[in-house]
Amino acid sequence: MIKILLLEDDPILAKTLKKILEKNNYQITWVRDGEDASSITFNEKFNLYLFDINVPLFNGDDLLLSLREAGDKTPCILISALVDISSITKGFSSGADDYIKKPFDIDELLVRIKAKTSSFSNVIVYKDFKYHVDDDILLYKDEEVSLSFTQKAILKHLFLSYPNPSLKEDLFELLEVQNDLALRVNISKIKHKIDIDIKNVRGVGYKLA
Repeated sequence: MIKILLLEDDPILAKTLKKILEKNNYQITWVRDGEDASSITFNEKFNLYLFDINVPLFNGDDLLLSLREAGDKTPCILISALVDISSITKGFSSGADDYIKKPFDIDELLVRIKAKTSSFSNVIVYKDFKYHVDDDILLYKDEEVSLSFTQKAILKHLFLSYPNPSLKEDLFELLEVQNDLALRVNISKIKHKIDIDIKNVRGVGYKLA
């Protein structure tokens, strides 16, 4: 799955972006300040950086410049309310691959993200399973998985969240009857039909083990 590091200090905007991007099959890690973003890039690899410029502790421009000086070539889209030419020039001079101005249209952002990540293979592999995200095909030992529409939707969500858990509230949205019992029954049916280990994360949701 394509992994994006989102640096944004506005929680409302960040949560909105995270939800929309995850629904578009991107795996999002959200941090609120430049220092946290800098730390996490040492431990994890990402396919794309989505950095707001005006954030606490270490702004997006300076963070990106330091990453580029360290040899990090991960594509980066800078987000900013600053629209003057000097701010835009500074962003590109810091190593940005693209620059989008606030407020922006989410469809425009999705187009820009796709353009920067189109070279990455969008196939999730888990044990003997493969989920081809772009084609929406789920395979087990190279055979398409045979499940009900709801069960397949749940399983796909677990793949898209992997290795993190799928939130129970998000899984509820895939059910006709949205409660814990209905979710547990569908998870149990999936586990009985195919050889897959799905764990309950108490108070959170479910994840592939």
